[in-house]
Amino acid sequence: MNTNEIKKFLESIRETDIEEMEYESGETSIYIKKSEVTPKIEIPKKVVAEKSNTIVPIKSKMVGTFYNAPAHDKPPYITEGSHVEIGQKIGAIEAMKIIKDVMSTAKGKVIKTCVVNGQSVEYGQELFLVDTAAE
Repeated sequence: MNTNEIKKFLESIRETDIEEMEYESGETSIYIKKSEVTPKIEIPKKVVAEKSNTIVPIKSKMVGTFYNAPAHDKPPYITEGSHVEIGQKIGAIEAMKIIKDVMSTAKGKVIKTCVVNGQSVEYGQELFLVDTAAE
């Protein structure tokens, strides 16, 4: 394997979430490990531009299925543009038939809903973005 082939190989895995890789071909052996892996999360440019010290994410405290309303025929707890208070119920997450309420950890205006009803969520995943400067 020559230098150009190695460069092409590195470029091909650079934009992936592969953290570690070993390649062997005949007498050639290459081991690659990324020193810092950052997950690729696409955030709309508008939100990135607005995100400042006043924008606070409300994150999931558990893994499960997110629900934004008490039932399918009921309105959602909150929507983009809603004002929320600390401790206000803003959703629910179900895991193994156990439902836990999602409570607001910030006071302000919801500027972005990051998940949809029925979506699987991970621990620490952003559910909502709240502008604490908007009262």
